[in-house]
Amino acid sequence: MADHICPVWVGYLLASPVRRIFQSPDKIVGPHVKKGMTVLDMGCAMGFFSVPMATMVGADGRIVCVDVQEKMLESLLKRAAKAGVDDRIEVLNCAKSETGLDYLRGEVDFVLAFAMVHEVDEPETLIRQLHSLLKKGGHLLVAEPRGHVSSEEFDDTLRWSAKAGLTTVDRPAIGRSHAALLKKTD
Repeated sequence: MADHICPVWVGYLLASPVRRIFQSPDKIVGPHVKKGMTVLDMGCAMGFFSVPMATMVGADGRIVCVDVQEKMLESLLKRAAKAGVDDRIEVLNCAKSETGLDYLRGEVDFVLAFAMVHEVDEPETLIRQLHSLLKKGGHLLVAEPRGHVSSEEFDDTLRWSAKAGLTTVDRPAIGRSHAALLKKTD
């Protein structure tokens, strides 16, 4: 699946307030993110979802934001500071093949993997790693852009998820995306 990584300049487009018209963070992640949670935004880019989720988790929660591009994370931190939520955001610049998140094993309530699984060299390995980070009963929302990922490729992601121990509990309608809400049941 992986053949490129989203260029930094596209990150500015993805963080645009206009995007909220067809991909509202409140509608997409709001039902799943609650006060006090530990949330992982995998492939966070410039924080289109991270900053709103930091508000949702409140002062007692935390958002761990992971990206392979340092410039994306720098922009995210500026946006978080401007919104007054930088105290609950932790950023991690990771390698494309390793998350570096073992310290969160079994501690994460909710993972968002939005438009990033297709950019990973070993997506099946990523899904297993995300499963290991979730608490029992925790959720993973994976969404992939229809323009980059076919229905068959998204079905592969769902098969890998099931193999890892994640159950599909919903197929939410997210603009221009294939999407699934998965739950860790073991």
